[in-house]
Amino acid sequence: MKKNLFLFSLLCTVFSLFSANLSFSEELTARQIAQAAQDRDDGDNETSEMEMLLYDKHNNTRSRHIKSFRKDFGKDTYQLLFFLSPADVKDTGFLTYDYDDAERDDDQWLYLPALGKTKRIASSDKDGSFMGSDFSYADMTDRNLPHYDFKKLKDQVVDGAPCWLIESKPKKEYAELEINETGYTKSLIFVRKDNFVVVRAIHFVKEGKKLKYMSVDKLSKIDGIWVAEQITMITKKRKRTLHKTILSFKNIRFHDSLDEGLFTTRRLEKGL
Repeated sequence: MKKNLFLFSLLCTVFSLFSANLSFSEELTARQIAQAAQDRDDGDNETSEMEMLLYDKHNNTRSRHIKSFRKDFGKDTYQLLFFLSPADVKDTGFLTYDYDDAERDDDQWLYLPALGKTKRIASSDKDGSFMGSDFSYADMTDRNLPHYDFKKLKDQVVDGAPCWLIESKPKKEYAELEINETGYTKSLIFVRKDNFVVVRAIHFVKEGKKLKYMSVDKLSKIDGIWVAEQITMITKKRKRTLHKTILSFKNIRFHDSLDEGLFTTRRLEKGL
């Protein structure tokens, strides 16, 4: 099953090695590790409440509250977000279809209540900031792993946990496509060895000589599923912090029944 980006995702979970006919005693390749981190059990349905804290370069803070719904449709994953507050973003909605097929563009729509219309996010715009945060629209879906090369670097320790350090770069034939869409020329991904959770990432931004640092600040196990309950993304230029976003999750549930009709542009416009 695919995982959700917020969850960058991004990128937090467990994967059963036995489903890939591997064992813990075998030496995994960088690609196998990346695939294991993405193809994890994250439940068929998920609902949660999110708080998004935005910090500017002067450390001024804005807060946004969001309701999230996610459902697996076969190998594809659909997610619907509704902004609850503050007033200037209230009733804004975001719908994404994250397709398993690497050759198929993921679909994303943003509903802006002030304009009363739904905007489809074009591939060329997916490297843009999602609702003023340090996460891009491209961060809201999984990477197309067949389009990337992976290389193991020196093992690392993150918060006391041994990790693989994996370098991810678009293959030459997909470089223009992937870099234009994600905004990243390459990424460094820290994957925990005990549970295949991605706990840290460094993204090299194509413009402005900037770096984006993602870290999982709080990791919990809910109903047997590893969940990132707090994620930070920081945008830096050299040593200077330009912006920071902290995402916190609560009331995470995996067993709510979610109707398929929830994940439509019509429902997106009707609101929560």
